[in-house]
Amino acid sequence: MVEVRVQSLGVDPASKAPVVILEEVGGARLLPIWIGTAEAHAIAMELAGMKFSRPLTHDLMASLVTGLGGSLRRAIISRVHENTYFAELIVVREGEVFSVDARPSDSIALALRLQAPLFTSEELLGGTTVDAARAAEPESGTMSAEELQAHLRKLAPEDLGRFNP
Repeated sequence: MVEVRVQSLGVDPASKAPVVILEEVGGARLLPIWIGTAEAHAIAMELAGMKFSRPLTHDLMASLVTGLGGSLRRAIISRVHENTYFAELIVVREGEVFSVDARPSDSIALALRLQAPLFTSEELLGGTTVDAARAAEPESGTMSAEELQAHLRKLAPEDLGRFNP
C-alpha cells in the first residue's frame, strides 16, 4: 500500500465531472478519480476549512464513528473494476477492526474530517507522474470513453478546470 494525499480537486473539461487528484506522499505519481458533485463539494469544503452550524452527511458520518467509540485508522482506495473505483474504511473500536465498503469519494471526505491517512495500491497508481502528465496531449478531437479516460489520467492537475463549490 502507498500513502496518498489530496493534491487537487478539478473539473474534467470534457465531461464537466469533478475529479479528485490523489498524489503519492513523497513521490510524483498521481491517481485521478472522477466523483460526484455532492462529494466534490464535501471534499472542497473540508479542504477549505468551511464549517456549518448543522452537520452535513460526512460530518454526521464522522460523528457516528467517533460517537460510537471508533476511530478511522485509514481509508484505502482498493481497486477499480469496469471503470468504477472501490474503497474501504478501516475502523477500530475497542480493539476490534472493521472493514467497511465505501465509495472513494466518501472515503476521502471522511478521512479528511477524521484526519486519517489515505492509501492506494501500487497497481492503481501505475506510472502516471506529474512530468508524464504534462507531456500528454489528445491525439484527435474525438475519443472513445476509454481513450478519454486514458488521456485524462495523463493530464496534470493544473490542466483541469478548478472545482468551485
